[in-house]
This record gives sequence, structure tokens and C-alpha cells, in this order.
Amino acid sequence: MKKQLYIVDGYNMIGAWPELVALKKQDDLESARDLLIQRCSNFQKFENIEVWIVFDAQFVPGITQSFDQAQVKVIFTAEGETADSYIERTVSEMNMRLVQVSVATSDLAEQWLIFQKGALRKSARDFYKELESSRDKQTELTRHFHQKGNGRRNPWSDAQLSLLNHLRFSLGSKKRKE
Repeated sequence: MKKQLYIVDGYNMIGAWPELVALKKQDDLESARDLLIQRCSNFQKFENIEVWIVFDAQFVPGITQSFDQAQVKVIFTAEGETADSYIERTVSEMNMRLVQVSVATSDLAEQWLIFQKGALRKSARDFYKELESSRDKQTELTRHFHQKGNGRRNPWSDAQLSLLNHLRFSLGSKKRKE
């Protein structure tokens, strides 16, 4: 099976996701970036899909910066380079037989370009829904785990416990009849 890689256009998500838009309107871009990274980190860990987030540094002097934050690769492009051009170049390099690249952006022109290069595309809204769905699964799994207690205490599945309970009652009723 191919390794999954999501490349996320960071500022595109910040301009589209409700909670990130709210932070952006408060001129708190750093918190919006941090929240995006944290949400993508949770998604990456739960779904076992590698995530890279690319931010434009088009008008900021300097070279491309890349670092890991919360186990997510965060990239700030070089001066004069857009996130779109970085993503296009990376898709060309990474999209091969062993890696399936998906790009999260709502930029339609970018979606067509990366699709032509063989990557999958996902709008900011669809990526947001996918992360929300993953978060709901995480919450449900956690709730189920806490309801059942520590799973190590009980090696039996629910179906096995039900069958054992049924056998216990049927054996108990036969014993009373004798």
C-alpha cells in the first residue's frame, strides 16, 4: 500500500476554517497557525497519514525554513516563492509509486495543476470535514475506552462476553431443573 502524504496550503486553510478565520480577524495569525498545526498533528497521529503544512513567506526575506512542530513538517517558503509553487514542485518530486500525495487547497488553479501531476486534491472545506470526522472518531474511541475501563483487564470481546453470559444462564437454568 502507498504511503499517504497530505500537503496543506496553510494560509488557505486559515482563510477558510471558521475557528482559524476568527483568530485571523483578531490579528492573531500565530495562534491560527498553531491551532492548524495542532489539528493536523492529531489527524496525522490518529489516521497514520504524514502531513506537511506549507506557509507563504513570499514577501519575507530569507531562505526556505522547514522544521517539525508537533510531529508535523512545517515549511515556510523562500523569499519570492509562493506556497503554490513550492507545493507544485514538491508534488512533482514526491508523487511516485510508493507515495500518494494529496493536496489540501481551495485554490482552483492549484487544484488543477496538482491533479495533472497525479496528486489527489481536497478543498479546504473537505479537508476540514475530514479532520472533524477524524476528531469525532477519536472522541468516540476515547469515550468507549473510558466506559469499558482499562482494556488489559478484560481480554474478551463484547460478542464473547455475551456468549459466555448466555451459556452461564442456560447452564444455571438446566441445573435448577434437575
